[in-house]
Amino acid sequence: MKYFFAVCLIIIAISCNNSTGKEEHTTKSATAEDSYEAIGLLGDTLRSAEPSEELLQRYLEKKAIYDSLPDDLDNLIWFGRFTAYKGDYRKAIEIYSEGLKKFPNESRLLRHRGHRYISIREFDKATKDLGRAAKLIEGKENQTEPDGMPNARNIPVSSMHGNIYYHLGLAYYLKQDMRNALEAYKKCLETSTSPDNVVSATHWIYMINRRMGRLETADQYLQNISADMDVIENDAYHTACLVYKGIIEADDVYEPGAEESPSGSALKYAIGNWHFYNGERDKARQIFEEIVAGKDWASFGFIAAESDLNNYF
Repeated sequence: MKYFFAVCLIIIAISCNNSTGKEEHTTKSATAEDSYEAIGLLGDTLRSAEPSEELLQRYLEKKAIYDSLPDDLDNLIWFGRFTAYKGDYRKAIEIYSEGLKKFPNESRLLRHRGHRYISIREFDKATKDLGRAAKLIEGKENQTEPDGMPNARNIPVSSMHGNIYYHLGLAYYLKQDMRNALEAYKKCLETSTSPDNVVSATHWIYMINRRMGRLETADQYLQNISADMDVIENDAYHTACLVYKGIIEADDVYEPGAEESPSGSALKYAIGNWHFYNGERDKARQIFEEIVAGKDWASFGFIAAESDLNNYF
């Protein structure tokens, strides 16, 4: 009998140990699974990929500069920008939020936080931040915004005011608020005559007008678009505008299975949207679904495809 009880105690001890091991493993797995940046508009859990060594090194440099002088506004902005570049969008939002406690009326902090609210699909917060930033810049001189990720020519192509209106228009567009989106992009177009600004703003203005059934108005905005524009960075938007104008065929620029990138997603979305407002819903859906099947979930084309699939299909 003593032997029997001893065996039972051993079995119980082993069972308890095994059970504890499983619980610990499950807890660890759950913690890893809970580490995500956003829930997509179609219900997907969105996580950031590991940053490259080069990007991580640049982030560490910006962090060190910020840590050495945390009350410097430019240091704070660059720290936040590179935090976002490496995929930590929520942490970037925290950085900008802390900055706004020190600089409550700083439009640049609102501009960047608004952008990252778009990244994590919190569009109401984005329009609030960007709308406030737009009010703060009224009557103030526009300035070139330095690039965090320089283009091939190392020439910044966007401005502070232009970026505020661009992202404000995008946030409204993703909420399907076409009227307010259109007004924001019209103001964006007015901020600069640079070819990059013209093609990016015109692209959205054209699409929005087509969504609103204003074909003639949409076509009027294409008057300043030409194939020989000296576009430095926004090639995807330039190509899209040439499709809208009939200079290039949509099927000639759509590349199924092309390498994922923000510009690639932007052009795919433009072509899918072109099919959508021209009555080819099945083709549009096919392209939108191809976009969201990829991993480039923080790109604007991806988010716009999500929004359309969620609202129209």
